[in-house]
Amino acid sequence: MLYYALVFLVVALIAGLLGVSGVAAVASNIAYVLFVIAIVLFLVHLLSGRRTLAP
Repeated sequence: MLYYALVFLVVALIAGLLGVSGVAAVASNIAYVLFVIAIVLFLVHLLSGRRTLAP
């Protein structure tokens, strides 16, 4: 998912350089949402972790 966020970020940067502001805005919003989702899932993964019980 983080890969797709980076892809949309690159698309937004290229579209911004080419002057296509509508496409750049949409791509940057998608990249932001995917990045936030990836961070939330990462934090959930860290907090849940593998908790083993001692025998």
